[in-house]
Amino acid sequence: MEQLKIEDFKNYRFLSGIRHSPDGKNACFVVHQMNLEENRYDSNLYILNVETGKTRKLTSSNKESQFKWLDDENIVFNAMRDEKDREKSEALEEITELYKINIHGGEADKHLSFKKELGSYEFLFDGTIIATVSFDLNNRELLGLEGEERTAELKRRKEEKDYEVLEEIPYWSNGSGFTSRRRNRLALFNSDGSFKEYITGEFTDVESLRLNKSKDKAVIVATTFTDKMELTNDVLLYSGGKLSSPPLIAMNYGYAGFLDDEHLVLTGSNMLSYGLNENKRIFTCRVDGSDFRDLSPELDLSLYNSVGTDSRYGSSQEKTTDSGLFYFLATEGTDCRLKRIGISGDIEDVVSITGTVDGISVSEGSILYVGMKENSLQEVYSTGSAEPMTSFNANILMERTLSVPERLVLESPASHDIEGFVIRPAAFEEGKRYPCVLSIHGGPKTVFGNVFHHEMQILSNLGYFVVYCNPRGSDGKGNDFSDIRGKYGTIDYEDILSFLDKAIETYDGIDSSRVGVTGGSYGGFMTNWIIGHTDRFKAAVSERSISNWISMYSTTDIGYYFASDQIGETPWTDSDKLWWHSPLKYADKVRTPTLFLHSDEDYRCWLVEGLQMYTALKDNGIPARLCMFKGENHELSRSGKPLHRVRRLKEMTSWFNKYL
Repeated sequence: MEQLKIEDFKNYRFLSGIRHSPDGKNACFVVHQMNLEENRYDSNLYILNVETGKTRKLTSSNKESQFKWLDDENIVFNAMRDEKDREKSEALEEITELYKINIHGGEADKHLSFKKELGSYEFLFDGTIIATVSFDLNNRELLGLEGEERTAELKRRKEEKDYEVLEEIPYWSNGSGFTSRRRNRLALFNSDGSFKEYITGEFTDVESLRLNKSKDKAVIVATTFTDKMELTNDVLLYSGGKLSSPPLIAMNYGYAGFLDDEHLVLTGSNMLSYGLNENKRIFTCRVDGSDFRDLSPELDLSLYNSVGTDSRYGSSQEKTTDSGLFYFLATEGTDCRLKRIGISGDIEDVVSITGTVDGISVSEGSILYVGMKENSLQEVYSTGSAEPMTSFNANILMERTLSVPERLVLESPASHDIEGFVIRPAAFEEGKRYPCVLSIHGGPKTVFGNVFHHEMQILSNLGYFVVYCNPRGSDGKGNDFSDIRGKYGTIDYEDILSFLDKAIETYDGIDSSRVGVTGGSYGGFMTNWIIGHTDRFKAAVSERSISNWISMYSTTDIGYYFASDQIGETPWTDSDKLWWHSPLKYADKVRTPTLFLHSDEDYRCWLVEGLQMYTALKDNGIPARLCMFKGENHELSRSGKPLHRVRRLKEMTSWFNKYL
């Protein structure tokens, strides 16, 4: 077998978006693969016959990543294949083109054209289309403008691209750029794609849209604000051509869908006990908002997949309803499982694997899911068998040397045992001693599992032990365990270093004089914090980090509510506390050579956070290097451009090789 290499990324297939056809006989999903030569991801649609398990490729232009079933045998997807359409888009015209393709083969034909930029969309029972559209309060509406007026507005938009005017917070969003006075507005379109009317107001931002089974009603989660976005939002109902707001308890709602034609199922949190990271509950009510009740009073898990890996790509459905049951993903321990609940409130485990369920589709009891089992890449599975239905990644990892993550538990008398893993060097030999890298996850409310992680396997193949754990603040163990508000850098710091000590004590092969540390986002914060509080690490790689809670509060897309919630203060109520929890305060004590990796469009943990730490270390004579990735955002390590992801790993491994 050959040693795993950084560029082996290009051989992995990432699966996403699986959905049954209306009759349940087939399923469509997306297969993505890195294209290093073109520095992009190639994405195509595949069809799975649910009964036979046979899979075949449906599209081959490498650009199809969003689709919807039109009927049992036809699929529509967004595309810009016509040169004239591309020219219109480049001229800032608002345009969306839907193409239709039959699942039995043939060429895709243009199906519908919209003079708006569509986000999510659904076909109502009468052929009318309900959709979210990009709406910019900074511009004149193009609909209805003709001739010189239209030309003048398009010219003005082109000129205005050199400027940004901010009038509200948040004013930008990671992955979306500047967002001030921009909304996803709900609209109706006629069956031929022509615009009919707006349903929501100018200042309402629609977060999700779902239909009932009869396709004559829609439930919407939306936020309406001017100047400042709050964390509570609204659940709206579209029925009979009218939009209503059922009288529901004010909270932060996530999912909203139809449990059946008479009942809604909702996930939400009032954030009163554990702040914005509080686990959401599952509620039900009638469509008019009456009989509102908590279906899951004893459930204390996050209702999504928070198990981290750099080996996923694309979006997938994590919640759905079928036959009066609500299916949802939940992170439990170090795994992500599929569960379901009905109107009775009984919760059942549907898929419990060592690994993660990444995306689901359910049709009349037929359950398909994209999963990662143990130390392997994604495949499509059915609940009827433990074996995968697909084999996209079956032989890829078999040809490379890998090391299996070994579970390690740091027992605590305070009933908060810290779980984690140790990966040995791929060519490990008893009696030899090896350098070690301590890896810290983001969040902090996420979790490390034993799923395949390319970065960690690369380090293993280069001769490193890799140690990683889930300290207090992590997901998977309920609200009490994940709540570290006002404690950043204290109990979590203790847990991480104590777990490292446990690993060194357990594994004789770890050379404690050659240990490095790395992490991104919260892991970047913790890396910055660690190097300011101990000299035991010989090298550090800090990624998309936080260094200063005061600057983070006022410059990042979530800062004004995240910093005040997680630290417990604002710059005006107690700036000393924000500064006390800021790694920059302790930067003069750093003696560890540190590499900083940041993206210039990361608006979650903005570039300025890395620059401040980098400058402090350089000013104090500590070896430091900052590599900035242009055009990338907070998701660089997970969905950045392929060549950028390769460069990131080369920067990291070169730094550790130099100092460890």
